[in-house]
Amino acid sequence: MSREIHYCRCGQSIFGDMTDCGDCADSVDNVVVGVDPGTDKSAFAIFDGRAVISHGIYENEHFLSHGLWSRRHVFCEMIASYGMAVGATVFATCIWIGRFMQNAQMQGGDVSLVFRRDVKLHLCNSPRAKDGNVRQALLDRLGPQGTKKAPGPTYGVKSHEWAALAVAVYGWDQIFGRQSNNAVPPA
Repeated sequence: MSREIHYCRCGQSIFGDMTDCGDCADSVDNVVVGVDPGTDKSAFAIFDGRAVISHGIYENEHFLSHGLWSRRHVFCEMIASYGMAVGATVFATCIWIGRFMQNAQMQGGDVSLVFRRDVKLHLCNSPRAKDGNVRQALLDRLGPQGTKKAPGPTYGVKSHEWAALAVAVYGWDQIFGRQSNNAVPPA
């Protein structure tokens, strides 16, 4: 009895009817997508546990058609109320979050909502951390950005993509078990 051989997108041979080997960056199961939603544009970062695979900022309408929504592990930052009055932009962002979730469901993916406070607490051990503190925690964990000639694991990440990366790292840790920012990264 012979077994049929299938190949992963990375070129490694595997057996059975699997479509990913699970050991490469191309594996759908081995990456986490983080999303920082906005009123007009949203940022994303795809993280494999060691480095940013892809990142960008798109207009929300274009973002809906992006292929990342069929991914298995998508984490999206959610709006939280802390008792202060909010404006129309916050509600517009909430509508986009709902549209992203619906789109993911239609494409066979799933979106987990994450609060910014939880991300800050996880990465910086303080819910009062500012964006600069979160960025520095990510650089401390992943390594320097690097240069064009010698790109680092976060090379090219800018503006709201840092928030998306923070959400992706938080999601990675929730799935693959890293509990604090002092733990050893998963192998």
